[in-house]
Amino acid sequence: MSKSHVSIVGAGLGGALIGTALANAGHRVDIYERRPDPRAGGVAAGRSINLAISLRGLHALRQIGLEKDILDVAVPMRGRMIHSPAGETLFQPYGVDEGDAINSVSRLGLNIALINAALRRENLRIHFDHRCVNVDLDTAKVDYERPDGSIVQAQSDWIISADGAFSAVRGVMQKQDRFEYSQSYLEHGYKELSIPAGPNGAFLIEKNALHIWPRHSYMMIALPNRDGSFTCTLFWPFEGPNGFAALRTESDIRSYFNEHFRDAVPLMPTLVEDFQHNPVGSLVTVRCGPWNYKDKAILLGDAAHAVVPFYGQGANASFEDCVVLMECLAARPNDRAAALADFYLKRKEHADALANLAIENFVEMRDKTGSRLFLMRKKSEKLLHKVFPNWYLPLYGMVTFSRTPYADAVRRARMQDRVVLSVTVMIILFLVMLLKWLF
Repeated sequence: MSKSHVSIVGAGLGGALIGTALANAGHRVDIYERRPDPRAGGVAAGRSINLAISLRGLHALRQIGLEKDILDVAVPMRGRMIHSPAGETLFQPYGVDEGDAINSVSRLGLNIALINAALRRENLRIHFDHRCVNVDLDTAKVDYERPDGSIVQAQSDWIISADGAFSAVRGVMQKQDRFEYSQSYLEHGYKELSIPAGPNGAFLIEKNALHIWPRHSYMMIALPNRDGSFTCTLFWPFEGPNGFAALRTESDIRSYFNEHFRDAVPLMPTLVEDFQHNPVGSLVTVRCGPWNYKDKAILLGDAAHAVVPFYGQGANASFEDCVVLMECLAARPNDRAAALADFYLKRKEHADALANLAIENFVEMRDKTGSRLFLMRKKSEKLLHKVFPNWYLPLYGMVTFSRTPYADAVRRARMQDRVVLSVTVMIILFLVMLLKWLF
């Protein structure tokens, strides 16, 4: 592909990865980030839902030589550990094969690893404390505000917007004719808590599992860290008897957790302090299009398709964006406008499919994982896969343990379900007719 100078707005996960990939391909890259350098410390606590990196994300990391480094600091999770209100636990494996696992990593740790990898490229620079305040799409000029109030203008050949769900670049693109945009919030928010490591870095609950306390309409989860601790996240309504607003005093908090999360309370010595001081974040889904503007700009990751975190695919989808964008640029080396348009057309329906999957999986995690009917369905899926391994693939496995595009996975799962339902009905009818004939 022809070499260019690209400005990337945002040095988060997607911005750092695509910047590294472009630098590897010979482009000159400048990345601008509104926040301070996270390697210097001082990152606010309470806003880092641990990430679950699966095959899609690992494939993208492999392209820039980081897969092994990330796996070395990740904790594999081979299934869900369900915690009942009485404190009983039940393990539900994720995959049909013993090796199937997703990998728990710190968002901050992963971001720092990506930033360090990016800065090892001589043709890449990262500018921290630069907040995007204005974008001229036609000239690919971006104005950034520094902490002292001064304005820095950056000129490049084209712009990649990797600045998150509330993207400043997308805000400018939204003013273009026929640009479609929607955002929707869940009535639930999230708050981070913590289970510290035990003596000598021991894990106080099962290490290789994603722990879920499903409580119908709300839940708590916990993901393991390498140091033996767990990052816990409450997904509760903002209002109502089971909402964040209902718990004000230390007595309220302790009483509520002792009633609903009794087995977790002894493991959380800073429960009250964390609950009172850590912020409540919102959960938003963003859909928009087109993501491309001529040969000058493209949206990537959450800027194009923010999703709620319940399928564990937000970071994986952003990383997969980077892979597909690089493929599109390589396929159209002398026509960047066509390459950016191809990227949008290739990814849009799959991003929308993932958004739907993520919301549906929230209902599954909080309401269904503890039910007998859910367990029966999961067992039947595994049985069908074992009997017909080349035909029947569970939806979760296609999304998490393969690179099957999201919308294709949904279509295949629906087709499989229709066939299974039809065969089941035929068997039932045959048995009914047989019983009538016999009796």
